Amino acid sequence: MENAAGEEVGVEGDLGAERFSNQSDAESWVGEVFAELAAAGVDAVTLFELDRRVYGPMSLHP
Repeated sequence: MENAAGEEVGVEGDLGAERFSNQSDAESWVGEVFAELAAAGVDAVTLFELDRRVYGPMSLHP
């Protein structure tokens, strides 16, 4: 999770601790909570599989 400057944003609680078994679940989750992430200062997210970047950063703004 990154802010507008591209710096990593630490998010507390459930939003910062989520892990997913597949890409579809991760993408659905972002779609459900993007407003909460944005309110926590997150401007973009990146999807990783272990250490490999799948895609991103993906903006949370329209």
